[in-house]
Amino acid sequence: MATTRTASTHWEGGLLDGSGSTTFQSSGIGTFGVSWPARSEEPNGLTSPEELIAAAHTACFSMAFSNGLAKNGTPPTALDTSAEVDFVPGTGITEIRLTTVGTVPGLDEATFVELAEAAKAGCPVSQALASVPSITLKASLSA
Repeated sequence: MATTRTASTHWEGGLLDGSGSTTFQSSGIGTFGVSWPARSEEPNGLTSPEELIAAAHTACFSMAFSNGLAKNGTPPTALDTSAEVDFVPGTGITEIRLTTVGTVPGLDEATFVELAEAAKAGCPVSQALASVPSITLKASLSA
């Protein structure tokens, strides 16, 4: 059974001088301002498609990784995942760098990294972003 989520953006003006607002309709969590400067320069309290992609990617990866760890018999106590998404105007998204640190009792570092890589490959958002030239992952157990 497919699940559909919806969001919308209202935009006014041209690319460089315009602005808009993106609304998360399915969850109702809010409406967030977007603009070209927030995308290509400094956010100044606004968001960008790349920040939204980073959020989607970290959530999806963390879910996939948690599932893989549980299937391995080593469910995580905690996973903290971040993403950096590089955007080059005129080129597009050029790189995504995922970093995850986990607390997983009874698991060695090598297996943690192996399962993290499998989660990255199997995560539906990673798969949707397959055209990005470079998606890297740094995975480590917390000390």
